[in-house]
Amino acid sequence: MARFSFRLPDIGEGIAEAEIVAWHVRVGDRIEEDSQLADMMTDKATVEMESPVSGIVVELAGEVGDMVSIGSTLAVIETEGEGVDDAPPADTPVEEEIVAETPGTEEVTVVEVAPAPAPAPATAPEPVPAPETPAAHSRAVLASPAVRARARDLGVDLGQVHAEGDRIRHADLDAFLRYSGGQGYHAPGASRARADEPVRVIGMRRKIAENMAASKRTIPHFTYVEEMDVTALEDMRADLNANRGNRPKLTMLPFLIVAICRTIPQFPMINARYDDEGGVVTRYGAVHLGMATQTDAGLMVPVIRDAQDKNVWQLASEISRLAEAARTGKAKVEELTGGTLTVTSLGPLGGIATTPVINRPEVAIIGPNKIVERPVFDGDDIRRAKLMNLSISCDHRVVDGWDAASYVQALKKLIETPVLLFAD
Repeated sequence: MARFSFRLPDIGEGIAEAEIVAWHVRVGDRIEEDSQLADMMTDKATVEMESPVSGIVVELAGEVGDMVSIGSTLAVIETEGEGVDDAPPADTPVEEEIVAETPGTEEVTVVEVAPAPAPAPATAPEPVPAPETPAAHSRAVLASPAVRARARDLGVDLGQVHAEGDRIRHADLDAFLRYSGGQGYHAPGASRARADEPVRVIGMRRKIAENMAASKRTIPHFTYVEEMDVTALEDMRADLNANRGNRPKLTMLPFLIVAICRTIPQFPMINARYDDEGGVVTRYGAVHLGMATQTDAGLMVPVIRDAQDKNVWQLASEISRLAEAARTGKAKVEELTGGTLTVTSLGPLGGIATTPVINRPEVAIIGPNKIVERPVFDGDDIRRAKLMNLSISCDHRVVDGWDAASYVQALKKLIETPVLLFAD
């Protein structure tokens, strides 16, 4: 018997350490070669670590949320036989998979690296193997690191959880806990309070927290809100959807994006990025529109490239494609970076008004709110109207209040007279 020390390899991003965001084994578990060992997060992505050997896990480097230095021992595995190297073989690659990117990051890379070899280990007395846990024989499942970490904290074997889609999500885990009556969860209508659940802010959630804090700390935000009558636009949208054929169903968002792009040339300060250190504001000619998207791993912002060149049908297709890529962790590097302006929408949960946080280093973010029906005066008459508030948050270092209000009024004119969206 020998002990194999798995050292955290240099992932090739010039980083000194990485965060443990999920363990896929416990001490005493048997792990097979190429099985998942842990998920480690760098500033840009989550890296899936796989064991290059089979054996019994006898030591783990720390808890979820702890930082591990490059080259330090991540796990020790008791192996059969002798003379096993005390490091991952040089030809064993570690594959890095983009799980999510948080607002404010500049670049995400996908690389494959080979860990460097290390000195051979000293042999150790043969330990008594710990009994295998049920998780060792669980079926293979797909789940985000956040879901895996939560399941592990709750003592739930994800192999027993039914997934509605291609991977297990928080909603699937909630359903399992609710109907199994475990871990402080009870059936709907039960009068007992659920158990307190302290949750460490780690992984993607911590990156989002850091980026949002930096945005609010460094950017003097102000928010302007205007009400818009979208009755005519909603009628047009219904007519187009009724005759769309094989084309995608249109939501409000493609029309709003067209309006945003058509008004940007008059207000170039809205479509810009501010380099704090260099003291330079770059106003962009093309609109690379970020689309805030909620995923299991946290908030991601895939980017619609050259939105100004796309019609409502093309925008609808791109919105659907990018949202799905973000939620499944399949978004490419170029689809997650380089935005010049962001739109964030909560759909029917949009509320009366929002004060969205700017996606730094951009200087503005636009938030449509939910549509409500209310009576309005039309001259001496009263009619039923569909109304929507639209919010815009801006960086006051770059955008003046007058400019933001003027921009939103230009948007309002197009939204309330939707035929202008299609006029040359």
